[in-house]
Amino acid sequence: MEVGLFSIGVARTADPDIVGQIARTADDMGFASLWAPEHVVLFAQDSYTSRYPYNESGKISVTDADLLDPFVTLAFAAAHTSRIKLATGICLVPQRNPLITAKLVASLDRLSKGRLLFGVGIGWLTEEFQALGIPPERRAQRTCEYLEVMRVLWTQDTPSFQGEFCAFPPVKSFPKPIQKPHPPIIFGGHTVPALRRAVEVGDGWLGFHLSSQEAAPLVQRLNQYATEAGRNVDDLFIGVVANAPVTREGLQQYRHAGVRHLVVRLPTVAPERLEAALGELREHLVVPAQSL
Repeated sequence: MEVGLFSIGVARTADPDIVGQIARTADDMGFASLWAPEHVVLFAQDSYTSRYPYNESGKISVTDADLLDPFVTLAFAAAHTSRIKLATGICLVPQRNPLITAKLVASLDRLSKGRLLFGVGIGWLTEEFQALGIPPERRAQRTCEYLEVMRVLWTQDTPSFQGEFCAFPPVKSFPKPIQKPHPPIIFGGHTVPALRRAVEVGDGWLGFHLSSQEAAPLVQRLNQYATEAGRNVDDLFIGVVANAPVTREGLQQYRHAGVRHLVVRLPTVAPERLEAALGELREHLVVPAQSL
């Protein structure tokens, strides 16, 4: 079992010195991954009606904090590290031009020497789509097509594409990713369609803000869909961002739920306490996880 950290590029972790400190320390201490989220714009809590799907209130708690672009953040972290995986958590694929996203993914995978995990999702904030001038309707279909576009760009020397949402004649697009055929595509989301996309379109799944009890039936369903899709379950990334601090016993419970990659939240401590706090997480979670 592996243990990763969520997240960098948000609020206090948008400070370059702190990003560098977190990245270097996590890399040295054996954490498996470092995740950076994405929203282009957010809204005051009383000015949007879309429901945030990952808490009971249906609202994002922080909307005025700094929120860096995940690709810029991870590229900065890559320069401070040599081993840890760098993950978008998650990239809102339907809000981005797929040719530009393909270039960003390939560039970051190249600069990190093959350490990118491409976490993706279809988005939930209708008002954000509207602000960007992108129809929120059929965003799942748009996401799947955009990922198909990216695969073509990553794997073919002279790719072309003709689809519903994107079309272009034969082009040249370099560099290609270090990881072959491309970095793992890891879908977020807890709905049945999201789980099916994770195994039919992607290479795995990241549950968000889940307890081990909540994760277990979702992982079971994911495994079922993978078998139905002819995918080898052992080849899939199966991860969860924990909904609360995790004890050693809790670590075992996540593993029994079928989680292979547990992502925990960064400690909320002063910068001078950060290294010690990550050291405690290492002893309580990273080291024990290696034997699970």
